[in-house]
Amino acid sequence: MASQKVTFSLPEDLVRRFASRVPARQRSRYVAEALSAKLSERDQMLARACEIVNGDKAIRALEREWDALTDEIQEPWNDAAKG
Repeated sequence: MASQKVTFSLPEDLVRRFASRVPARQRSRYVAEALSAKLSERDQMLARACEIVNGDKAIRALEREWDALTDEIQEPWNDAAKG
C-alpha cells in the first residue's frame, strides 16, 4: 500500500506517552491502525444513527410530505436572466 507523509500537531503529553510506549520503528503502523479503528467506529455510529432515524415514523411522515412537493419554484437567478 502506498504511504504518504503527513504533518499535524499533538499535545506534548500525548507525544511523550506515545513515544515512551511505542517503539520508533512501529509508530507509523500504530498511528495508521489507531486512525483506521477510530474512523471505522465513527462510520458504524453514523450507520446506526441512520438506521434509527429511518425507523422513526415521524421522520418517514416528514419525508413523504417533502416528496409530495413539486419543483416548480423559480430560482431568483432564473428570473434575472429573463429581464
